[in-house]
Amino acid sequence: MEATVEQTLISKIRMLSSQQVGEVEDFVEFLIGKAQKRLAWGRLLSIAPTIKTAGADPLGEEEIATEVAAARAVRRAKADNVTGH
Repeated sequence: MEATVEQTLISKIRMLSSQQVGEVEDFVEFLIGKAQKRLAWGRLLSIAPTIKTAGADPLGEEEIATEVAAARAVRRAKADNVTGH
């Protein structure tokens, strides 16, 4: 990000109330999460041919949901350790 754009954003954020700053933070976190999901989906699609070639059995929806829940739990535990919660 250009320094001038960054400084302009910071100046605008400083004019907001505490509640509005919280909303901005929530939105930024949403955008980051969205970008991370896009990257994860791209990585998954990139390895799909390799998995198919290896002859691995495809996962069902329930198995995928279980794997996703487990990965999220690990990520939350790591985040809690970092923030001290």
